Amino acid sequence: MEKEKLVEKFLTFLEDYYKDKILVALNEGRNSIEIDFHELEKYDIEIADYLLENPDELLTVVESSLGELDPLLSDKRFHLRFFNLPEDRNVRIRNLRAEHIGKLIVVDGIVKRASEVRPEVYEITFQCPSCNELIVVKQEARSLKGPDACPNCGNKKGFKQVSEKFYDTRWIVIEEPFEITSGERPSDLIVYLKEDLVTPKMQFKTDPGNRIKVTGILRQLPRKVKGGISKQMEIYLDAIHVESVETEWEEIEITEEDEKKIIELAKDPQIYDKLVASIAPTIYGLEDIKLAIALQLFGGEEHIQKDKSRVRGEIHILLIGDPSTAKSQLMKVASTLIPRARYVSGKGITGVGITATVVRDEELFGGWVLEAGALVLCNKSLLAIDEFEKIEKQDMIAMHEAMEMGQISIAKANIVATLPAKTSILAGGNPKFGRFDPYLPIKEQIEVPETILSRFDLKFAIRDIPNPETDEKIVSHILQARHFGGEAAQPPIPPELFRKYVAYARKNCHPKLTPEAAEEIKKFFLNLRSKYVEGSPVSITFRQYEALVRLAEASARVQLRNEVSREDALRAIRLMSVSLRQLGFEPQIGTIDIDRVEGARATAMQRSKIRTVISLIEELEKTYGKEIPFDEIVKKAKSSGIEDIEEILRKMQQEGVIYSPRPGFISRV
Repeated sequence: MEKEKLVEKFLTFLEDYYKDKILVALNEGRNSIEIDFHELEKYDIEIADYLLENPDELLTVVESSLGELDPLLSDKRFHLRFFNLPEDRNVRIRNLRAEHIGKLIVVDGIVKRASEVRPEVYEITFQCPSCNELIVVKQEARSLKGPDACPNCGNKKGFKQVSEKFYDTRWIVIEEPFEITSGERPSDLIVYLKEDLVTPKMQFKTDPGNRIKVTGILRQLPRKVKGGISKQMEIYLDAIHVESVETEWEEIEITEEDEKKIIELAKDPQIYDKLVASIAPTIYGLEDIKLAIALQLFGGEEHIQKDKSRVRGEIHILLIGDPSTAKSQLMKVASTLIPRARYVSGKGITGVGITATVVRDEELFGGWVLEAGALVLCNKSLLAIDEFEKIEKQDMIAMHEAMEMGQISIAKANIVATLPAKTSILAGGNPKFGRFDPYLPIKEQIEVPETILSRFDLKFAIRDIPNPETDEKIVSHILQARHFGGEAAQPPIPPELFRKYVAYARKNCHPKLTPEAAEEIKKFFLNLRSKYVEGSPVSITFRQYEALVRLAEASARVQLRNEVSREDALRAIRLMSVSLRQLGFEPQIGTIDIDRVEGARATAMQRSKIRTVISLIEELEKTYGKEIPFDEIVKKAKSSGIEDIEEILRKMQQEGVIYSPRPGFISRV
């Protein structure tokens, strides 16, 4: 079919199916409409195929001929934005090749970095100095172009710019989504947005961290090299349609019917059990951990004090457990329940990848550009980090500020910035000896700095202890959920409603502590603190006190209440007690030691033993002088009831209390 006939048929299609929508768009001041490609395909397969292969050729002619539909479109830039392209037009970024250049394709990715919105000239009117003729020159190249010659008098120089026409533009870089790049470096692609694709609403959709699907024409861009232009080309996607793949908090549409369902759920006395049953229903048990994750998703209330200091509302949870206890599965499911949440795994994380970095990009962005990492991309949401202990030490240090202050400060090149990172962290780790040992402090089981460990509000140990009764229930649950009907795997609250419920609660509920709830938390806190005597373990610190308040606020949010009740406080206390008992119980003296939970270098029990050993060394110095035989110290300590003397001496050496002047001897510093 000739091109003229194709254009004619295309305009007939628009006349029959989209004329009303075009007129509505014009009345509303919009300069584009969205067209379902599937409808065009049903109308005429030949036009559809031609558009996929020659989009520039066809769209340019059709858009300039829209005046035939309505005179209002004659002198207006109006665009047709196609979506719902055939499946074979969805191309992975890493699979883009020369054959795709000039074709209409769809790519899916997460916005990694973005430029500011800037005006770009698309048309300049020049005046001829000889005959005053006005010459309009369309600007299609990357650099400004003047007229070659005056069409009236033939003059070739001295043209004066009279007026310019602009539209807004923005360059972004998208990279392949997390889930399709396991074990590979994510590939990225430059995307060019213009006109109504950079309105304030669309700008929000294309900010770093958002996952988008872009329909556009793949184009090549000359690469500049020293002394000229490289023959190797850069590719970019000239976008004609952008849609969000993930729904943002602000974009979650809650209808009146949804609101009714949410309010009904909040009034249900069994709501906490239903939330627990809706988080990874295929995983048997782990009720306390699932309840903690549910409260984490709802979140506590942020408090800005009068002196402008901030007390965070984000709840951080750490899961440490034996192999095959479904930690990863639980974390993966939790990351799908709310918008912007992400799941990442330990070894592949870098400080740059998790916080932020500055990169140089002269070609498109003009200088240094700030690039956001996972914590920033998940702002106001959740980041699930598996294999937490495998993150490099220096990269883990970068998380300190984000976990407590809810921000990331960066000062590199000429950029000094503070990025928001109000992100809840759900971390999972494996004990270094394979299985969790309740008799060893957490610091000796997981390679995580104590300063990071102390920032987790709740820490849980998931243990795989053989038990005929429990094992039978787990196996029956797995069989029922996966193989026979799947009834057990049906969540009482569907994921879509769960997401809306959390969004509604976060937006509308801002719980405040009541005197009754405060009294319960205060009583629990002071009761544990009162057990401290000189040399005994500290049971709880003020970090746990703040965590209790956050958990109680999240519990109130679940029931859409603006007041934290006594029941909320008791629920928070119960979860905290489970966490403290699992990781902080000192078996030798039968009490909770917070230093075991928070990974301090030495627990209270060990510090007590260190004091005893120092006394023994002082005593032995009277007999042996400064250098005491190692075996003598061991013999004396064991007779005093210190069985783990070798471990204590090693710890004292690490902390610089003692040293070894020569093999087999110990001296005090």
